[in-house]
Amino acid sequence: MDYSVARARARTAEEGLRLQEPVSMSSIQTQLETASGRPIVIKPIGNTPTDKVCGLWFGMDGLDLILHAKAASEVHRQQIVLHEFAHMILRHEQEVLSHDYAQVFFPDLDPERVVSALKRTDFADELEVTAELLADRLASRIRRSYQQPDAEPGNFGAVFG
Repeated sequence: MDYSVARARARTAEEGLRLQEPVSMSSIQTQLETASGRPIVIKPIGNTPTDKVCGLWFGMDGLDLILHAKAASEVHRQQIVLHEFAHMILRHEQEVLSHDYAQVFFPDLDPERVVSALKRTDFADELEVTAELLADRLASRIRRSYQQPDAEPGNFGAVFG
């Protein structure tokens, strides 16, 4: 895999968003909802059927649903969600789901409501790497939006006094 191609795609995708400062999770979500005409709901996953699941993007009949595993920190949670946003931004194709697969995650929901999902089996393929690189770029934009020009790096002053 050519990482320079993945980096270039992530950079081009970010530039194409034309994000307005300050950039936040909320502003990115709003921009994606406006572009798609569909609401995005973000929820934690209670119990995952596998320990390899960090985040999932499901296309429902009237909305996009992002589920994320319990994260060790808010920064980790943000990265998981930004990764799923990146798949949306990059227009990665979702697959039609079988009713059995939908029932694993939504046992109480009519399987007809779950239309598609982005499923992956290889975390080192170009789609995944590009999505993670774009998520990193978005996270960096969020951090830069909220840094004070004269603040100490990492907010050490607030932590150590």
